[in-house]
Amino acid sequence: MPLPPTTVPPGDQTPATGVRARSATDRTVSTDRGGRDDACPGALRLHPAHDGALARVRLPGGLLTGRQARTLAAVAEELGDGRLDLTSRGNVQLRGLAEGCGAPLAERLRSAGLLPSDAHDRVRNIVASPLSGLDGAGHTDTSVWARELDTLLCTAGSGELRALSGLSGRFLFALDDGRGDVAALGADVTLIATPGGGAVLGVGAAGSGLRIAAEDAPRAAALAAVEFLTRAEESGIRAWRVRELPAQHAVTAAGLAARLAGAGIGQEPDTGTGRAGAGRDTAPGPRTEPRLPSPGPVPGPHGRHAVSVAVPLGRMTAAQWRLLAALASRDGIDELRVTPWRGVVLPGFTPGAARSAADELAGAGLVTDPGSPWLGIGACTGLPGCAKSLADVRADAGRTAARTTTGGERRTVPLPVYFSGCERRCGHPGGRWVDALATGAGYRITVRGTSGTSVPPGDPDGTDVTAEQVADAVAAARGTR
Repeated sequence: MPLPPTTVPPGDQTPATGVRARSATDRTVSTDRGGRDDACPGALRLHPAHDGALARVRLPGGLLTGRQARTLAAVAEELGDGRLDLTSRGNVQLRGLAEGCGAPLAERLRSAGLLPSDAHDRVRNIVASPLSGLDGAGHTDTSVWARELDTLLCTAGSGELRALSGLSGRFLFALDDGRGDVAALGADVTLIATPGGGAVLGVGAAGSGLRIAAEDAPRAAALAAVEFLTRAEESGIRAWRVRELPAQHAVTAAGLAARLAGAGIGQEPDTGTGRAGAGRDTAPGPRTEPRLPSPGPVPGPHGRHAVSVAVPLGRMTAAQWRLLAALASRDGIDELRVTPWRGVVLPGFTPGAARSAADELAGAGLVTDPGSPWLGIGACTGLPGCAKSLADVRADAGRTAARTTTGGERRTVPLPVYFSGCERRCGHPGGRWVDALATGAGYRITVRGTSGTSVPPGDPDGTDVTAEQVADAVAAARGTR
């Protein structure tokens, strides 16, 4: 039986090791029909890295309260290295965890409501439009969908939804409010809100889109995942994600429609009219550049503002994280939304309080300026945290940001760039992006296309540069000079 792919797909950063460190409270059941378990880390399943164990805490829709945020800061300081990493799926990773901390970590996460189901810990991969319901754009508030879908995942103890615990830690749901942001992330199951209280349900990147009522959307998404599991089981091979299914076992519109009809959910084929991505395949993949939340105050209806911040390279100190939680509780509505672009949105401010919060966050080293050179620059863990890395990619990314030209008005948004320490390219973005791959002698710079799939090694079209030349080479590839 074929083994799972060795390359890491875009999504949460995964440490470059196949060894697992099972905590005392790990009750996750292996779902690998070939005998090897899904190696994605979770809150119960810790992975060893060069700098200690790593835990990934799922935040469906990126949503958490101020109390939950403070719990994460406390465990990062008391059990880990005092930092929190934001991932490209809107989750949080804790690094540098000491051996034997699995049980106390799990207990503290449970008490804060961050681990509602041991059996479904790693399958709660849900991204949602971060500004949904906050800025007057979009057709529905997808945070409502995210909470309902997460409840379905965590309480699926009977009927056909019981199979959902068999999803891999890489399977991804995307809930787009119609603005076309998370629909571009290449999820396995995508919901896109449409005008008039509807939604389009798509699976993978093939033409399996169905129009459904908005109130049925979360349950339909869960059933679409069950349909994937059924097709994967029939195929007899290991398939982590929809795109890995053999063609003869692909999820089809007819099969999905039959499953929804059997559950009493009405549907009809989608023609692409009046929704994000109209005219393209009915299940949107990463065909367009996602529209990221702009840093700073974000005006909204009824005189309320949100505050959007970007986090340089997605890594925060516990003090920075606590400041976000404090502002959310003091002036906002006690809610934080972690974005798939390694940022955070705080809702519910008055205009004056939003401006004050943005200034305070900028003073703490976070990005609230839409012209910041940090925007669009990402990196994997690199040295010294990852033993497989060939460079300290975060340091090189920081030097690149420091040399990025910010003067003058840009006609186009520069391509994102991602620094990778090895050919795994853990956590790289989808869509079009600049690949800065460490080679040991410097970097290979390549502009990648729009597939969003795993990147093959040994690309012959890249340009090799030294570490000293990488900033200029990246700027040229991104279109920032």
